Amino acid sequence: MAHFAEIDNNNVVLRVITVSNEDIIKDGIEDEATGIAFCQSLLGGNWKQTSYNNNIRYHYAGIGYIYDPDRNAFYSPSPYPSWTLNDSCDWEAPIPIPETGGPWIWDEATLSWIVAE
Repeated sequence: MAHFAEIDNNNVVLRVITVSNEDIIKDGIEDEATGIAFCQSLLGGNWKQTSYNNNIRYHYAGIGYIYDPDRNAFYSPSPYPSWTLNDSCDWEAPIPIPETGGPWIWDEATLSWIVAE
């Protein structure tokens, strides 16, 4: 099975569908363009293949995820305004989580990790 994400004009994922492998085969091999054409013929829209095993585009797309065409990647919305996206398309806090103590939660107001109560 293959998975395809529909993205809107702002590159936000609207839905993810499963497509049979036989519907994405061209000349005996899996072909993303063939899968996209299949999705468009059924539902219209703009589609990108996503991988449940994170084999392509860094992360499996989910509703509300963002597709970044420059990185050719899917990533989740930012959990906090102060966090930045790293080269692996994962969000990072401005300071690393402490290695001892905790459990820790991020406090955006103080831009720091605090012990969860």
